[in-house]
Amino acid sequence: MDYRQQSLKKHEEWKGKIETVCRVPVDSRESLSLAYTPGVAEPCMAIHADIEKSFELTRRWNTVPVITDGTAVLGLGDIGPEAGMPVMEGKCALFKAYGGVDAYPLCIKSKDTEEIIRTIKLLSGSFGGINLEDISAPRCFEIETRLKKELDIPVFHDDQHGTAIVMTAALINALKLAGKNKEDIKLVINGAGAAGIAIAKFLIDFGVKDVTLCDKNGIISAGESWLNHAQAEAAQITNKRHMTGKLADAVKGADVLIGVSGPHCVTKEMVRSMAQKPVLFTCANPVPEIDPEDAKEAGAFIVGTGSSQNPNQINNVLVFPGLFRGALDVRASTVNREMMFAAAYGIADCVTEKQLSVEYILPYAYDKSAHECVAKAVADAAVKTGVAKLKS
Repeated sequence: MDYRQQSLKKHEEWKGKIETVCRVPVDSRESLSLAYTPGVAEPCMAIHADIEKSFELTRRWNTVPVITDGTAVLGLGDIGPEAGMPVMEGKCALFKAYGGVDAYPLCIKSKDTEEIIRTIKLLSGSFGGINLEDISAPRCFEIETRLKKELDIPVFHDDQHGTAIVMTAALINALKLAGKNKEDIKLVINGAGAAGIAIAKFLIDFGVKDVTLCDKNGIISAGESWLNHAQAEAAQITNKRHMTGKLADAVKGADVLIGVSGPHCVTKEMVRSMAQKPVLFTCANPVPEIDPEDAKEAGAFIVGTGSSQNPNQINNVLVFPGLFRGALDVRASTVNREMMFAAAYGIADCVTEKQLSVEYILPYAYDKSAHECVAKAVADAAVKTGVAKLKS
């Protein structure tokens, strides 16, 4: 099936993937008086007296915006906020279908970091959490960091941390099958944007000691003149062997290659140069860094991609619905590292020892039980680490 053309036709039919539905009747004088004026004045004044009541008396407790500026949409690049709407609507549909979260697309017509931060802060009183999406690096790092400091609701950049979490879950189960320990492996990440840098930091915190980052210019190494600020910072904690050169040099002897870059930049020769039982998570969209068939032919032990058309889809749709469900349920003030690790283990644990195989290392994205596991794990971690206002 030509999914692109079929999708275009369906979008013409759907005219949007989400809609607003009334939760209360407004079909009589009595119902109007309760849901609207004059009765509505009472909850307004209750919230005026105690802002926290906004989580109890409105839908705020379950509401998350999916916010983008349209500068890094899928693998399409800077296509603008309006063109990013189909993706944001799709994400909102997944929030509702898999997490029961009411999500709304907000596409901001600005690339100015301060303007975006200010806009989100001004709107934050309407929401229980903030999901940032498809904002280009390095601006996305400052936007998320600032908002996490300046807001008292969860702020989560899914391209960074959602990707890092699901990659970690996949790695946990892949290493079980390969019979390798995280502390002993050599791991290479191709793509040093928002996702790649976040994955590197997360995996180092997870316990992987040998992580090397690459981008189109080559291996990220301290002192290189072409590094941006975020890459220069990442260079301080990666590439402990002080390698230089290109991706082909980095992957020699590597146990794991993670791709969050572009199409067809990994060759069969590179795969053959890797360690025994090499694991490849090549997740460039819509075309991976190497076709799964070619990777397998070259000796890959496990291959995962971002596509649902191939085994082992590694997609952050396994993360954000359950993560926000859990955070919202306990009214968490942030999403901390412990909550993220809980999500990763929650996803990995959804695949039993009996089910685990080289073509099944993660639950399917549409497996609702997986999202429920993530939600519970995240809520429990929030309570345990003291960032929850409610008990799970």
